[in-house]
Amino acid sequence: MKHLRFLNKYFYKYKWWIIPGIFFVIISNIFGVIPAQVIGHAFNLITENIEIYRLFEGFERRDIIYSIFSNSLFYFGLIVLVLYLLRGLFLFFMRQTIILMSRHIEFDMKNEIYAHYQKLSLGFYRRNNTGDLMNRATEDVNRVRMYVGPAIMYAINTAVLFVLVIYAMFSVNNTLAIFCLLPLPVLVIIIYFVNTMINQKSEQIQEQLSKLSSFVQERFSGIRVIKSYVREAHTKEVFAAESHGYKKNAMSLVKVQALFYPTMVLLVGLSTILTVYVGGRQVISGSITPGNIAEFIVYVNQLTFPVSMLGWVTTLIQRASASQKRINEFLQLKSDITSKDNLALPLKGNIRFENVSFTYPDTGIEAIRDVSFEIENGQFVAIIGRTGSGKSTLANLIMCMYDVDSGTVKIDDTPINTLNLQHYRDQIGFVPQEVFLFSDTIKNNIAFGMDNVTREDVETASKNAAVYHNIVDFEHKFETMLGERGITLSGGQKQRVSIARALIKAPKILIFDDCLSAVDTRTEEEILNNLGRLMHGKTSILIAHRISTIKNADKILVLDEGRIIEQGTHSELLGQEGAYAEMYQNQLLEEENQSV
Repeated sequence: MKHLRFLNKYFYKYKWWIIPGIFFVIISNIFGVIPAQVIGHAFNLITENIEIYRLFEGFERRDIIYSIFSNSLFYFGLIVLVLYLLRGLFLFFMRQTIILMSRHIEFDMKNEIYAHYQKLSLGFYRRNNTGDLMNRATEDVNRVRMYVGPAIMYAINTAVLFVLVIYAMFSVNNTLAIFCLLPLPVLVIIIYFVNTMINQKSEQIQEQLSKLSSFVQERFSGIRVIKSYVREAHTKEVFAAESHGYKKNAMSLVKVQALFYPTMVLLVGLSTILTVYVGGRQVISGSITPGNIAEFIVYVNQLTFPVSMLGWVTTLIQRASASQKRINEFLQLKSDITSKDNLALPLKGNIRFENVSFTYPDTGIEAIRDVSFEIENGQFVAIIGRTGSGKSTLANLIMCMYDVDSGTVKIDDTPINTLNLQHYRDQIGFVPQEVFLFSDTIKNNIAFGMDNVTREDVETASKNAAVYHNIVDFEHKFETMLGERGITLSGGQKQRVSIARALIKAPKILIFDDCLSAVDTRTEEEILNNLGRLMHGKTSILIAHRISTIKNADKILVLDEGRIIEQGTHSELLGQEGAYAEMYQNQLLEEENQSV
């Protein structure tokens, strides 16, 4: 139960739902126990009046006795009916408070988990797959809801009913009550051993379900690759194997549960047999009446449902504990990135790296090694280098997606780790290397980074990104719905929509992370001309592979194996006849060969 202590804050928040719920549980069970006493009295009435009825055989008063007898039975039946109607009414109120409370807690938990996910750094998402993250926020939360709702409701109901029934039993006859409750210690022992097994198997099932969800999500996202390489049959076999593992664990849990319920029923049946046998001997000795036996049988039957529910409730609690443990693992994680002073400063655009080194914590790859450079406000700076040289890492460090291992990144002479990250990033336009578009309209994808955007703003941004004419050619124009990850659009169109999304913010710093690779040379030139006009006096950083893209930059940084090996303008770097000049000559040869 230690993992479920996390939920105490929710119980305190919704205490005015729980307290009335407990009150309704107690009242409903009182109205559930009283009918047993009424039935006991009715049974005694029947046995006594049958004898009286027989004594008056042949007398005129026999009809009067029959009339009184039948009316009495009718009133007893009416009383029982009214009591059960009242019990049903309070059971309705009980569910309306406790079950509704569980839905509110589910809502709060999902929002808390999602909000916490948003605070964690990119390293967290590199270490964990999407399917597992989704499963903890959905399936695990649902299992916790079953604990805070049905499990608690039935647990309280069972506890109250046990107290009331046991009190009623002992108030009638101690000996008969003891024999009726004799199987209960056996029940406790069974629950103890079964709970341990259920807990272990529940954790295995949740882990397997996360793997299965991750597998399906990944394969659906990469369906084009699967079809291109004709691997449908192979993925089907892998999915079947993963599903078999989940089924095996689930069936193992079901087998444990299948033994639990019949055992409960057997113990309750044993209590009934003991009640009839011991009660019969008590009636013969004159200690109790036959109505008391009927009353005890009703009590035993009333315990049947709670006892059977006890097994289900323990299963819910164990599953909830396993799920809450998984949820707590992520909620207890702290972001790798922390802001010391949380400063919200207006951005000018000066960027300085001072002896910065960075190693990816999940892979151990040293991406940046002792890098120092400065980008002045209003400069157009390009970063170029071979694949894996650390270009995208530099962009991520400027965006403060990771904390550096050593050295300092300063923005306008202020260490970046002292800034309010949301305020800082809100002033930056970033176009990532891997374009991601949402399953929404083109208009909403372009306006994603802004709250209040007009149609004219969206159209202007699309024109600046050289994608306007492509969009208006669609039937629904800017209201065209995109498929998952923007699958409706071509690679170049997706890149330009992503660029429009960054430009509409009118950012103080704009970062292009190799996002012009899928557009043709003419479109690239149009975008760069628009960029020069829009970002005049503002800082622009362009990461690219093609030198033709960056030759007009104010400064070019050449990276190799995480170090800056050259920096300067295009003409200065060509004059050095180093790595940059070599790349330039190689690209010229490639273009000549392609033209031939």
